[in-house]
Amino acid sequence: MKTVSLGKPKSQMNSNTLLLLITIVLFFVLYAIGCVVYGERGFTNLQTFLNVLRSNAGLICVACGMTCVMLTGGIDISVGSLVALDCMLLAYGMANWGLSAPVMCLLVLVIGVVFGLVQGYCVGYLEIQPFIVTMAGMFFARGMTAVISTDQLSINQDVSQAFYDVANHRIYFPFGGVVNRAGKVVMPYIGVGVVIALAVLVAIFLVLRYTKFGRSLYAVGGSEQSAAMMGLDVKRTKLKAYVLSSLLCSIGGICYCMNTMSASVSQATGLEMDAIASAVIGGTLLTGGVGNVIGSFFGVLINGTISSIVQFNGKLASSWPNILTAALLCFFIVLQSVFAKLKEKNK
Repeated sequence: MKTVSLGKPKSQMNSNTLLLLITIVLFFVLYAIGCVVYGERGFTNLQTFLNVLRSNAGLICVACGMTCVMLTGGIDISVGSLVALDCMLLAYGMANWGLSAPVMCLLVLVIGVVFGLVQGYCVGYLEIQPFIVTMAGMFFARGMTAVISTDQLSINQDVSQAFYDVANHRIYFPFGGVVNRAGKVVMPYIGVGVVIALAVLVAIFLVLRYTKFGRSLYAVGGSEQSAAMMGLDVKRTKLKAYVLSSLLCSIGGICYCMNTMSASVSQATGLEMDAIASAVIGGTLLTGGVGNVIGSFFGVLINGTISSIVQFNGKLASSWPNILTAALLCFFIVLQSVFAKLKEKNK
């Protein structure tokens, strides 16, 4: 009897690799432009790049989860609202319920798992369209955020000394220091949120590349019928994908809260679009079956670099990052349509 492999077809591997290379090259080109144009203003400093990571640590985690869902051919537009709910729970729980930071972080992770179970069950087992399910989840999470509190809350030392200390802890690099105006050498640093985000990135990369579950995501996204004929439980795979996405979103919510040290009903508005854009720019096909979290990571870096260039310019409107991201999305969607046709041709 012939054994069917769960590995990715060669054509998908080639498409994935090419899209990833285009994304990486685009990032280096954009960053090089920033270094050339604004090098005298400090764009070439290592801290500038590390600041991109710091401000986007939460988005990296969310984009990893979004990539896993999109690999199955689905989508999750509830992640921005879930991040807002996570931040509100953290701030309100520590300030008004008197719960410790570890307890609240654990509660946030549990809520993320439950949230993913409900959405994954509706998508996988009830076969409801992912967009409809996650749109309901988006409204629910945003509404629950307002139910907890409509005020803007801040997390300071009085709210939680432990959370404040962890969020503001700096991990310094032994190289790349610059001399400030006072003549003192300032070493570059990252925060705990960046370490968490990079750990998530490596973990999901290994899961997608070396585990049966990771190969199942590619198989389901490539063709649900073929995946079922291979003996895969398509419904359970989709359920696990949404649980993983919501769990990573909650981890991202903690990182996001560490960066902003605040919570509000309007927080993380549009974050779901940033995550989808990062995944698409990173080479993840909207139709599923092709993608990589490394590409999504570089997609996040591209968006962050564009924002940094606009900030260093100081004269451009704040809407320019959205405009440039939209142009990049159009470019990559065109590329995706080409690869999708090639994929159909090779079936």
